Amino acid sequence: MSSLTHRSIVTNGINLHIAEQGEGPLVVFCHGFPGLWYSWRHQLPALAAAGYRAVAVDQRGYGRSDRPTPPELYDMRHVMDDMLGLLDALGEQSAVFVGHDFGAPQVWNLAVRYPERVRAVIALSCPYDFDLAGRGGAGANPVAQEGQPMFAAATTRPSELFAQVARQHFFHMHYFQEIGPAERELGDQVRPFLTKLFWALSARGSLLDWRNYPAEGTGYLDVLAEPAVAPPWPWMSQQDLDYYVAEYQRGGPATAFIGGLNSYRVADLNWEQGAPYADADVERPALFISGSEDPVLKMIPANALDIMRRRVPDLRDVVIVPEAGHFVQQEQPQAVNEAILRFLSSL
Repeated sequence: MSSLTHRSIVTNGINLHIAEQGEGPLVVFCHGFPGLWYSWRHQLPALAAAGYRAVAVDQRGYGRSDRPTPPELYDMRHVMDDMLGLLDALGEQSAVFVGHDFGAPQVWNLAVRYPERVRAVIALSCPYDFDLAGRGGAGANPVAQEGQPMFAAATTRPSELFAQVARQHFFHMHYFQEIGPAERELGDQVRPFLTKLFWALSARGSLLDWRNYPAEGTGYLDVLAEPAVAPPWPWMSQQDLDYYVAEYQRGGPATAFIGGLNSYRVADLNWEQGAPYADADVERPALFISGSEDPVLKMIPANALDIMRRRVPDLRDVVIVPEAGHFVQQEQPQAVNEAILRFLSSL
């Protein structure tokens, strides 16, 4: 099996860092927030050993890739064009795209808008539904609380919906809209923020405890509990956490989390751009994977998986992995790798 290699490519006007391993049909991995190419460290060697060319990117604004600061440079058009440019740079017409968190709507939208460049889609955590397909773009409207819908998401701008929630309690999507507060709070606190957030998003965490805090005068670090167990954890070693911290610190405090923050700030722009595709189904083969304890499953409408099944005619499997939270590919890598390889063999 070939070894893991790293390089930088020029695509869509930026330098994009990629990690790649293996030879064969191309599979591209797209992370979300807080993620890096490293979020797929368990998947790359497994796919390479099975005869695939596995490529994981540091998305724009993350890790060793360029970090432009204007929010509008992170909209769905830009992140999709990054992947189209990546295909061209790799000399490939199409690929299987795997996306997690913000990466999931990125690859769903690629399949809708550029089906000729997408062989198949594997989405982790964020299912395909009305908002992710057309209006919400990068996961803009998680629309349920305690399994009950909060928003009529199709007709209202995402930022207005976020503000509605923030009138009830702290909501990170609203908090991130204004440029400055999150950068000042989190930029010098990279390690404590990542430690708290990784724990909160895990199977043992409690991310949705933010509902116990008012929005006014509250920062993100205020609502994230200290981990019940200090790292290392079974799914993240101290070395793993150190790598994340070092990579997020590369750009300095002002841009430490610029990729994630700006992805939230373009929710309205994605909503506008997605309007023509609001009724589009995904016509490519697809697989959906989530952890059973993923807080996203508690935030989306109760019928989101049923909607996805209707709107993705060739959805070949829905895999809910026990004892896994938001980072299912890291918390339960064997189960995820088995599901991915089983799906790839069906193509």
